[in-house]
Amino acid sequence: MTDFISEMQWRGLIAQTTGEEKLRAHLAGGVRKAYVGFDPTADSLTIGNLVGIMVLVRFAKAGHQPVVVVGGGTGLIGDPSGKSAERLLLTPEGVDANVRGQTRIFDAIWKQAGLGTPPIRNNYEWLAKLSYLEALRDVGKHFSVNMMIQKESVKERLHNRDQGISYTEFSYMILQAYDYKYLWEHDGVTMQMGGSDQFGNIVCGADLIDKQWNQTVALLAAHEEAQLLAEPTEVQAREQEIERLERWLAERAPLEKHGLTWPLVTKTDGGKFGKTESGAVWLTADRTSPYAFYQFWLNSADADIPKFLRIFTLMSEEQVKELDAKHAANAGAREAHRALAQHMTTLLHGEEQMLLAEKAAQALFSGEIAGLPRTTLEEALASVPSSTHALEDLEQGVALAEFLVKVQLASSMREAKEFLKNGSVSANGRKVGIDDKLTGADLLHGSMIALRRGKKNWHLTRWE
Repeated sequence: MTDFISEMQWRGLIAQTTGEEKLRAHLAGGVRKAYVGFDPTADSLTIGNLVGIMVLVRFAKAGHQPVVVVGGGTGLIGDPSGKSAERLLLTPEGVDANVRGQTRIFDAIWKQAGLGTPPIRNNYEWLAKLSYLEALRDVGKHFSVNMMIQKESVKERLHNRDQGISYTEFSYMILQAYDYKYLWEHDGVTMQMGGSDQFGNIVCGADLIDKQWNQTVALLAAHEEAQLLAEPTEVQAREQEIERLERWLAERAPLEKHGLTWPLVTKTDGGKFGKTESGAVWLTADRTSPYAFYQFWLNSADADIPKFLRIFTLMSEEQVKELDAKHAANAGAREAHRALAQHMTTLLHGEEQMLLAEKAAQALFSGEIAGLPRTTLEEALASVPSSTHALEDLEQGVALAEFLVKVQLASSMREAKEFLKNGSVSANGRKVGIDDKLTGADLLHGSMIALRRGKKNWHLTRWE
């Protein structure tokens, strides 16, 4: 068993705790359980969610038992955090499909990390059984509306008269706190973890546990006092209830409750982490290809690389420091960039997909793209300009000088001829000259020809 807290510290992943020394002692005392919750608003998760996933993986590798909680129940309500307007309610079928979609991510990472099957719990399991009266009496009773309206996610919406906040989303924090109480009570989970914006919700869950404990102690005392005055016919029932309450308290007395959060990830340049020109970076191949995922890490700013190596990878402290030193000595060699991209792409998509992504990146750099599989080629050129042309034109051959102007790789016929004469134009990696024409023989996979001018100016032509 390794020291989870020390590992989180050198990685810069501790923002707040409910008491660091007590938490450290608690984790050193045996195998513990901790959970992180994930909101099923889509059938995939974005790269920002990867922080929580990797924290759970490290928790497992430290010898403890992580729990992945997917919000099949809370997803039907909608988290108001970070939203300026009411969410559209998802259907039960939609939430269920999103939960299944996200499960693929945990399966893949747990497998690549050598951890077997991910321990996933769906909070629909217990929230669906919670009646409205129980929610009001046993949970809502312990929440002050005065406190709830001070939450940033609620306060902002209350001040916006056009949008406001529904009772449904206002109640979200109660259900989130109930998750912690339920897992503490039934599964022996003693720690909840999340991003620093979740610390208030984590504390609410811990407070709810305290209040239920105090309520149970008070109820036991009331039954013991009532038993002294009970009628003979009531004594047995009182004794059974006292025994049940004493057993409940005895079983849970050793259970502590802790919280830990990590800082929200930011980029050095102030931009939003996980966003590219083409949109969010997702953790499944159907939304963000392995090639695009590889490129995201490879193209990270030099200043962000040391931080990303710590936050996202499973590399040891020694490995990270070694890459730090190489990066500081010569960032232009991009050795740390490649190590990060290789590590993360393998973790999410497997080594085979990582090698294909790497091969595509190398092919784009060299221009030798003819040997790439169709899917990899399309992924590699997904962000370059493209155009569609008539396949029959290739029968007579397409003169390149005029065509370069047409696809905007040259601004004029004169410029196009200069490019062709000095050998700065290639078709599928083959240098072409002033007298060359594009023909059907140039087609890749029967439908594409990739033109390149210089080292960086690509244009993908499709023929149909």
